[in-house]
Amino acid sequence: MVLLSHPTGNANVRNALLALYERNMLEAFYTTVAWNEGSLWNKLLPEGLSRELKRRSYPAIPSSLIHTSELGELARVLSLRLGLRSLSASPDAPLSPNRLNHHVDKLTARAVALHPPAAVYAYTSGALQTFRAARERGVKTLYEMPIAHWRYMRDFLADEAERQPAFAGTLPHLSTTTEAPQREDEELELADHVIVPSRYVLSTLPASIAPSKVRVIPYGAPCTMGGPVHHPRQDGKLRVLYVGALTQRKGLSYLLDAMKKVEGNIDFTIIGSKVGECEPLRESLPKYNWIPTAPNSVVLETMRNHDVLVLPTLVEGFALVVLEAMSQGMTVITTPNSGGLEVIRDGVDGFIVPIRSSEAIAEKIEILAADRDLLYAMSQASVQRALECSWERYRQQLGETVSQVLHTEGDVCHA
Repeated sequence: MVLLSHPTGNANVRNALLALYERNMLEAFYTTVAWNEGSLWNKLLPEGLSRELKRRSYPAIPSSLIHTSELGELARVLSLRLGLRSLSASPDAPLSPNRLNHHVDKLTARAVALHPPAAVYAYTSGALQTFRAARERGVKTLYEMPIAHWRYMRDFLADEAERQPAFAGTLPHLSTTTEAPQREDEELELADHVIVPSRYVLSTLPASIAPSKVRVIPYGAPCTMGGPVHHPRQDGKLRVLYVGALTQRKGLSYLLDAMKKVEGNIDFTIIGSKVGECEPLRESLPKYNWIPTAPNSVVLETMRNHDVLVLPTLVEGFALVVLEAMSQGMTVITTPNSGGLEVIRDGVDGFIVPIRSSEAIAEKIEILAADRDLLYAMSQASVQRALECSWERYRQQLGETVSQVLHTEGDVCHA
């Protein structure tokens, strides 16, 4: 039986839980909040706050298997709604995600010490104490790394800040002097098995991590649009969309430069919040349709009304927005660093372009703008590909991997 922990839950955590539960392998789930959508509180809270907390509900998992520690996360969500961002902005702030992550890790480690399971499953920056307790008791450790290794990311983004200094203010500060990097390195060393969502993440791991203990399991797509694929307009401008934080880590400067090159041929919509300060971005946003934030239902609806998603990301793990867009009939233009190679067949249901190449992005947009029949064919192929790359497939692959870990003594080989 497997004990899984994560402070907040998201689409991949939710499906990892389901993968374990469906195979009767879930012993317990440790988290901060497991929100009850049917509660009186849910009906009384403002819509925005209620929607945020609904993301922390797990209706498919019996409440008897969920162990929570709500106060810190509820305080963090409320403080953000009240504009008190200083309480969670820095890693050392009292309500920071970093501290809440460590708190859940501590609770999980205590549970492992009291009632050792067969295995524990934990995530980057939230596994150290759990894995230490597990190792002391002979409990197997599974570690999921959703994004590139911190050292690779630090070096890559430092180089990017030098290449694009005007956008450096949108990049996260990654320092080797903080606790987090050392913590992640020890977690990785303590892991018996490592799960990553893409070959790109695999390529960023330190050489000391044996490939034999790493398994690539791509994340899944949500339900497809459920109807016929919309046929792109044969006249008028191509409808192009970007969804994601407005940061250079996502290739922001190359995105904006590409849009300038095709300005007369597109309607461009941006969904995403600002990260840091950036003068070129401030000057560009008024030219386009900018939506700072939107719930997932609105994002999916917007996707259904657009033709092409552009995601020129530089450092990622597996961008769920790629499969979300494909599920809604969009053609995706993205880079290998998005994890897109796991799902996109270049030239069939999307395009894979080199990183840092606004020219390549513009070229693909111009091809699709000039050939709407090709766009329609790729749109249909995208929906079919999303059906093949479903969350059900993810749960099957993860469930088989964990089952193998539980029933064998050897490492799980990368496939």
